[in-house]
Amino acid sequence: MNQRKGLVMREIRVDEMAQSIDLLNYVFQMSMSINKDRRFVNAKSKQFDEGHAIGWFDGTQLVSQILNLPFQVNVHGKLYEMGGITAVGTYPEYSGHGLMESLIMECLQQMRNEQRYVSYLFPYSIPYYRKKGWEIMSDIVEFQVKDTQLPHYPGLNGKIRRVDPKHEDVVTIYARYAKKTHGVMVRNSIAWNEKFQEDFWEEKFIDSDVKLQAAVYYDEDDDPQGYLFYRIMEENYYIDEIVYLQEEARKGLWNFVSAHSSMVYNVYGKTTGNEAVAFLLEDSEIIQKVSPYFMARIVDVKEFLLRYPFIGNNFQLRLAVSDRIVAWNNGTFIVTVKDGEVSVEKLSELLSENAVQLTVQTLATMLLGYKRPYYLEKIERLHGNAVEIALLEAVLPVGIPTFIDYF
Repeated sequence: MNQRKGLVMREIRVDEMAQSIDLLNYVFQMSMSINKDRRFVNAKSKQFDEGHAIGWFDGTQLVSQILNLPFQVNVHGKLYEMGGITAVGTYPEYSGHGLMESLIMECLQQMRNEQRYVSYLFPYSIPYYRKKGWEIMSDIVEFQVKDTQLPHYPGLNGKIRRVDPKHEDVVTIYARYAKKTHGVMVRNSIAWNEKFQEDFWEEKFIDSDVKLQAAVYYDEDDDPQGYLFYRIMEENYYIDEIVYLQEEARKGLWNFVSAHSSMVYNVYGKTTGNEAVAFLLEDSEIIQKVSPYFMARIVDVKEFLLRYPFIGNNFQLRLAVSDRIVAWNNGTFIVTVKDGEVSVEKLSELLSENAVQLTVQTLATMLLGYKRPYYLEKIERLHGNAVEIALLEAVLPVGIPTFIDYF
């Protein structure tokens, strides 16, 4: 329990959920129908059961809150425990007192205690979360394709089946996809309890008033290789999620979308920023927008580096990291890789001039692969001698993170 100017910080109880929802509704000015609001409340209440919900209280009134959820993510083939931040909000009359920063610090300490060394969040304000140590790690592509621009790929040997969105083949495809795809959330992790897994799949599209539909592409051996979540509304086709394990499945799923051309005028969709939607279409003159999506933060620099899948067997590099929120990340670290084994030592609480100097934000976007060391040096987000930076460029895995979830 923590106190500040007559306020008390503590965990939010289940019987205080109504206050939490009221705070979110006020801060984000949600306009919901009664049914949609009920679904939203149910979804958040289940999340509160699984995560750590903490808030500042003025007497019995909740005035500021944050929710830390337990997830896992694939980082260049390594499974990391991840703390997902959501349900963030403070009533405006209580702003300016550092309440949210103290809640964030408490969450980071909780994550560290639970060995969750990376954190993801959806930013409602990128500048705000940058100041708290998060940085952009993935983009999202939103696109519009006219019915006359839809592709058709002949000669495929597989087939499409429409299935229930919670069909076991959908879950199996995603599990295989998450195992091989850098950056993504592992929705089927054994680290989650079974109920949380079911809830996550159930609530992924909970805010829709239109029935979600699903289609699975099966190859010629009848193995599921890709799926599509979609809706048809007012003569438009909406792709909510498209996941495929091979190129044939991508083509087969787009053939399925194209089969609706007599029913719709436009196809709207969203997918990861790594997906070259326009380039892959014969008629590439579509409407397409790329936007920053999720942000990431390294919770504990030393522990994150210890698990990181560096390339190369024998090298040593020094990193001088600054973090204005948590003290344990401040200082100069030496990373030694010998015969493929990684060791990390914090040499000093000070930032050595004989090391690559960067903030914890820059370290996150660099290690996750969203931006490379040479580019970050060019824009003056990291500083160091040419040999050290060239080494960084050589030993970091290549790959921009993919993230398609929301929490």
